[in-house]
Amino acid sequence: MKSSSVIALSVMTFWVFFAVSEGMSLRSLGMELHCRCIQTESRPIGCHIEKVELIPANSHCEETEIIATLKKTGQQVCLDPEAPWVKKVIERIMANRKR
Repeated sequence: MKSSSVIALSVMTFWVFFAVSEGMSLRSLGMELHCRCIQTESRPIGCHIEKVELIPANSHCEETEIIATLKKTGQQVCLDPEAPWVKKVIERIMANRKR
């Protein structure tokens, strides 16, 4: 192997390692690098919700994401932001924050 090939391979290995470790460190800081919601729930499940998290659109995801944690199982479910019942839940949350 020529020395230029070894140098190129070493540089490429460094950049791959750097990219992977940087991505892992950002995720460990709570930063998502992509949308979390692949599917959304539009059926009313309001009585089963313990907590709701709103994630505004950002550079990694163009959609506003609404993630509900269910009471019994702790499972997280993505809610359809366009569903009428979800809009009402969000309005109530926003009204409570203003108080």
